[in-house]
Amino acid sequence: MLEDMVTARYYEERLQEEYLEGKQPAFDISAGPIPGELHLAAGHEASGAGVCQHLRDDDTVTAPHRPHHVAIAKGVDLKRMTAEIFGRQTGLCKGKGGHMHLFDPDVKFACSGIIAEGCPPAVGAGLAAKKRNTDSVAVAFLGEGAIDQGAFLESLNLASVQNLPVLFVIEDNDWAISMPKERVTDVENGAQRADGFDLPGVRVDSDDAVAIYETAKEAVGRARDGNGPTLLEVQVHRRMGHFMGDPESYRPETDAEAAQQRDSIERLADDLRAHDVDDETIEEIHTRAHDRVEEAIEWAKDQPEPDPEEAYEDVFSNPPSGVTDTEPATELRTTGGDD
Repeated sequence: MLEDMVTARYYEERLQEEYLEGKQPAFDISAGPIPGELHLAAGHEASGAGVCQHLRDDDTVTAPHRPHHVAIAKGVDLKRMTAEIFGRQTGLCKGKGGHMHLFDPDVKFACSGIIAEGCPPAVGAGLAAKKRNTDSVAVAFLGEGAIDQGAFLESLNLASVQNLPVLFVIEDNDWAISMPKERVTDVENGAQRADGFDLPGVRVDSDDAVAIYETAKEAVGRARDGNGPTLLEVQVHRRMGHFMGDPESYRPETDAEAAQQRDSIERLADDLRAHDVDDETIEEIHTRAHDRVEEAIEWAKDQPEPDPEEAYEDVFSNPPSGVTDTEPATELRTTGGDD
């Protein structure tokens, strides 16, 4: 868990550096080596690491627009993910999706920039596992700002009615973009949403990786044993703005300072030291993580950019068997690619 968390933190610090290159002083999202927007999850690392430790390659995970820590913990190919973020041809989606559209079918990972969009696909994966009589599970990560969305609430309902092997993980960082949750949500914490759907709801009040690990272990075990879904909320801390370039004028300085002081990585390292893990071992973990990140970034930079002639490829799926070119265009089914 510590190595996953250190990798995710350092990865995002390096992405921040690469992203800001060429964009200052005039902030232009089209400039620099990383195009478009970038949402970072520094401070969220414990949730991804604590939950994904219990998952297998055949378990499905969906993540929101802040996905990198979850992707790393799930085992997404770091080089191809980095190439995608840099808009390169060898990226997970051939450089066409960017950091909010990462898909790795080898480990069944997907993410989306649409709020709560990952919940219905996770329920679909849970339903598929149940119909196939396998013990695979599905996990949907989302932010606390998504708990009032219809997609989330309908997903809770269907998962409960069908007794599906799904774990919903709410990452509560206190801010839905620039809005504090108490101004828009009628419950004290997101885990209370479970009360209306007759399923267990649990909250971990700190970004303690071990506490998240233990809580997720029970929830994933319930799902794998055929005992249905669980709603888990974990408190995390947003160390950066909602997006790169966010002035954060809405956020009190004391809140930002508190987020910097509560470091789940140092907390886990201290726990390991208390269990006789020496500083040399912890330093080796940091070194491995840093080397892996640097290797992925340098590899991605060396990859070719997409050929403009490929712009219209992978936008639509192939027509179903038996459909000819004379059939109506509505027979084509859109894929998860960007529009």
